[in-house]
Amino acid sequence: MAVSLRSWVANEGGKHLVLMLWMGANTWLFLNTFLLYSTGQQYHYLYQMLGVGLCISRASASVLNLNCSLVLLPMCRSLLTFIRGAHMVSSRKTRRLLDKSKTFHVACGVAVCLFSVVHVTAHMVNMVNFSASYSDDFPALNLARYRGEDPKLIILTTVPGVTGVLLVLILLLIFISSSYCIRVSNYEIFWYTHNLFIVFYIILMVHMVGGALKYQTNIEAHPPGCLRPNQSIMEQHVDLDQLEDDDDGRCREDAHFEPHRPQTWLWVSGPLCLYCVERFYRYTRSSAPVTIVAVIRHPCNVIELRMLKKNFKARPGQYIVLNCPSVSSFENHPFTLTKCPTVNKETFGIHLRVVGDWTERFTQLLLPQRRMDLEILPMVQQRTYPKLYVNGPFGGPSEEVFNYDVSLCVAGGIGVTPFACVLHALLDGWSGFRLQRLYFVWVCRELQSFYWFAELLCAVHQKLWQENRPDYFNLKLYVSQTDNLQSMSEERFRPLASRLLVGRPRWKLLLDEIGKNNKQRVGVFCCGPKGISRTLHRLCNSARSCGTTFEFNKESFS
Repeated sequence: MAVSLRSWVANEGGKHLVLMLWMGANTWLFLNTFLLYSTGQQYHYLYQMLGVGLCISRASASVLNLNCSLVLLPMCRSLLTFIRGAHMVSSRKTRRLLDKSKTFHVACGVAVCLFSVVHVTAHMVNMVNFSASYSDDFPALNLARYRGEDPKLIILTTVPGVTGVLLVLILLLIFISSSYCIRVSNYEIFWYTHNLFIVFYIILMVHMVGGALKYQTNIEAHPPGCLRPNQSIMEQHVDLDQLEDDDDGRCREDAHFEPHRPQTWLWVSGPLCLYCVERFYRYTRSSAPVTIVAVIRHPCNVIELRMLKKNFKARPGQYIVLNCPSVSSFENHPFTLTKCPTVNKETFGIHLRVVGDWTERFTQLLLPQRRMDLEILPMVQQRTYPKLYVNGPFGGPSEEVFNYDVSLCVAGGIGVTPFACVLHALLDGWSGFRLQRLYFVWVCRELQSFYWFAELLCAVHQKLWQENRPDYFNLKLYVSQTDNLQSMSEERFRPLASRLLVGRPRWKLLLDEIGKNNKQRVGVFCCGPKGISRTLHRLCNSARSCGTTFEFNKESFS
C-alpha cells in the first residue's frame, strides 16, 4: 500500500522532527565530549593512561546526563495539561505533538539504558587500565592504590564504583519491569519499580563525588609532554617541533591535577525540581477523598463508578488517576472519564474492567457480595464505600474530537470509554465546538458489551433526530464473536439493533467511504487492541484517491 507524503507528514512529521532534533543533540554532545577528552590538553596525561575508554565513558556520560533530565519532562502531566488547555497553544499540531509525550519518555528511557551499557563497558576498560598503567610519574592520577590491583577491588572500594553498581541494578529492575508483558500481567511490579527513580537520582547525583577522573590545572606552567627535571628527550618521547616552541622544552613546575566537580546535578536538578513540584501539586489537589455516589455492575465484568468532588472540572477526552488506600496506598491507576461534570450535574464517572489484582480487590471493596447470575440490565447496589482519591484530570488525545469538522471514533471493547464522554457532551448540549459530523465505530467480542452504553447511544440518536440532524451521528456496531449470538430485541434499543453488524469492519472501505463524503481533514481517534490501531494507523498514512487527509490519534495507557 503506497504511503501518501501529505498524510505521513500530518501524522508522523512532527514526531519525527522532534526525534531528529533529539538524536542530533545526543550525537553532537557525544562527539563534542569525545573530542574534548581525546584532544584537550588538560586531559593529556589521563588520556595516555586510559586511552579511548576515557573518551567513550565521558561522552556516554554526557548523553546520559541529557536524557536523565529529559526523561522526567513528559511525566509532568499537570504541566502538559495546562499547556494543552492554554490559549498560547492554539495549534492543533502542537497539541497532537503533546500526545506523543509518552513516546518521547520511552525514547529517552531506552537511550539511558543503551548508553548505560556503553558507559559501564568503557569504565570496566578504564578500571583495567588504571591497574595496568599505574603512573609513578603522576601519582595523583591513579585510582588504583598500586600497580596490578584487581579491577573488581577498585570498583567495590570507590564511591563511583559502588554507586555505579547500584545505579546499574536499579536501572535493570526498571528496564525489565517496563516490558509490555509485565505491565499487562502485573502492573503493580511496574509501578513499584518505576518509583525507584527517586533513589536512582539521589545516587546519580553523588556518583562523581569520589573524583575518579582528574584534569590538569597548570597547563601554561607545565605544557603536556614537556621535559621534567632529570629527563631526556628520548625518555619523555616528546615531539621535537613542540620543544622548539617551548623554550628548552623543560617544565617550569610539576603537573597539578584536580578531580572533576560533579556536574550531573546541573543537568537533572531543574527537571527533577519541576517534577517534584508537579508531584506535590498533584498530591495537594488529590488530598481530599471523593464521594462515591453509586456503583453499577454491568455485563462482561465491567463496573461503573459515579463520583462527586468539590470544584472538579474536566473536559471530554480527559482521564483521571485513582488511588484507593484500602487496596494499596502507593498504587495509582489511570481511567478515562466516561462522564464529565456539568453545570446542572456535578457528578462524574468512569467504567473499569475487572482485569488484574488491583481492579479485583477494588471491586471486592465496592461490591463485596458479588452475584454470579448477572443480568443484562445494570444492577445498582448502595453501601458504605472505601476511601478513594482522584488525581487529575489530565489531557488526552480524545480531547481533539471536537476540533475537527469531521471525526471518526473507533473503539474496541472497553476502549469505548473516552468516546462515551464525547457522547455525553453531545447529549448534555455542549456548545462552542467545531465538529459537524461524527462517525462512531464500536467493535466488541460479545453482544452484551454494547449494553454498557446502550442507553447513552439511543439517547444521543433520539436527541439528534428530534433536532432534525440525523446525519450528524453515524453509528456502526460490530460483534466479532458469532457463537450463541443473540439480538438486541428490547424495544428501546431498536435504533442499535438496526446498526448492529456481525464480523469485523472492513477498514479500508470504511475510510474510502468517509473520504468520498468529506474532502477536508478527518480526525481518526482509536482506543482499543493493537491490531485495530496498527491497521488504522497504516491506512491513515496511505494514499487515497479521494485526497482526504486522515489524522491518526491513539489513546492508550498500556
